[in-house]
Amino acid sequence: MKLRVLEICKEKGVTQKQLSKNIGMSETGLSKSINGNPTLETLIKIARSLDVPITELFAETEPIFGVLIVNGVTHRIETFDQLERLCEACRVSN
Repeated sequence: MKLRVLEICKEKGVTQKQLSKNIGMSETGLSKSINGNPTLETLIKIARSLDVPITELFAETEPIFGVLIVNGVTHRIETFDQLERLCEACRVSN
């Protein structure tokens, strides 16, 4: 999965250091998340900090597919819309 986090940071004039501080992660931890397999919680924090919908974090040219386990419930994600609905449901329940 390719993320656009650094691209969005650049557009908004936010450094990776600032973003990591805003979401309570180390720069190294943020870098590993961006380049690896971030948790849904981390994606939500990044999106909120950058003031963008979570779907904006993903490269649009890449297909999306994944399985997320949230509170013990497995969700199969095949579209950005499904991901956005799941994220919204998580926000409402928290």
